[in-house]
Amino acid sequence: MFIIGVLFFIFGFVTWLNGSLIPFLKIILDLNDFEALFVTFAFYISYTVMALPMAALLEKTGYKNGMAIGLGVMAVGSLLFIPSAFMANYGLFLLALFTLGTGLTILQTASNPYIVLIGPLKSAAMRISVMGLVNKSAGVLAPLVFTALIFSGIGSTENLSTLETEDLALRLVTPYIAMTLVLISLIAFVKLSSLPELAFKTDSADNKSIFSYPRVVLGALALFFYVGVEVIAGDTIGLYAQNIGLINATALTSYTMAFMVMGYLVGVFFIPKFISQEKALVGSSIFGILLIVGVVFSSTTSHSISQILWGWSAVATLPNSVTFVALLGLSNALVWPTIWPLALEGLGKNTAKGSALLIMAISGGAILPLAFGKISQLSADMQTSYLLGILCYLFILFYALKWRKMNSWS
Repeated sequence: MFIIGVLFFIFGFVTWLNGSLIPFLKIILDLNDFEALFVTFAFYISYTVMALPMAALLEKTGYKNGMAIGLGVMAVGSLLFIPSAFMANYGLFLLALFTLGTGLTILQTASNPYIVLIGPLKSAAMRISVMGLVNKSAGVLAPLVFTALIFSGIGSTENLSTLETEDLALRLVTPYIAMTLVLISLIAFVKLSSLPELAFKTDSADNKSIFSYPRVVLGALALFFYVGVEVIAGDTIGLYAQNIGLINATALTSYTMAFMVMGYLVGVFFIPKFISQEKALVGSSIFGILLIVGVVFSSTTSHSISQILWGWSAVATLPNSVTFVALLGLSNALVWPTIWPLALEGLGKNTAKGSALLIMAISGGAILPLAFGKISQLSADMQTSYLLGILCYLFILFYALKWRKMNSWS
């Protein structure tokens, strides 16, 4: 569990840096909102493009060696940020993000089944919640570290000169060199570890197509919508805050992640002792719908909700609508941990393929934020664009209530 926990911390740190990179690249490359959200597209689309090839790789190399390969690919992606920063080249930044996502695809495909299968299935959501705590704690830390390292000593980012913009871009170099060194050291850590290979029972269903399992296919679609709304909540909060004139927008992803950490704590202590995985999924989707209504219809100037949540601290000055975006982290926290065990139950040797299909669903983080950005651009109103989240939560709700029980398409 410790080794997998370290990997989940890396997942979180690398993934939730995107929330800070979006407003950052918007500044240094002079992008509009839609263009800036291609950061999420380039990163998350790699999960769809590379998931099945990486599942085939895992079947040949084994899960442990596959994790080491994934870390190596991530190190290459991290290195690509260095020429990207020197050249301030948008396309090269997107290639670096795609490469990082490819490495994470291998790691996610290998590590999530471990957490599901190393103990009783009914408590799998609790174990994934523990990993989620590690993952999202890194998500809280990453934007704060990024903001401290990159924007230290810089006041307003409005109307920067060309030289100031170039200097800002070059501040990426040292952090990504450090990240590369950490990833390379983790390769040795995994290779020398005592991490065992997964062993599966063989049965007559092992030769069935993965698409013959409706709960896996529909679970993947539910995850598609979940990752989409999770990324919208985590990665657009800074962009939304920037649009309504708030300062330090690059740090706001940390607030969404902090609420996700709270949600994972609920999973650790209450699943399955007090609440089943199925009921947790139903409650999360309903809560998400209510919060989306709060985002769209609350004030962009009043901060009464923030004052209730945070007292009279600096955080309490956040407008209500931004606070509701951050609170989506709470509704999102238990969706990933509950869908995985529900979808993978009884797959046997097909677990790697099922895991790959679920990992492909992470492409929701590529497509839905881009759709969000386009809606925002066409409507010139980012606040109402969050209504897209209701569609996401409704699909998750139907999966929790009915589709997770389907054993066949007939």
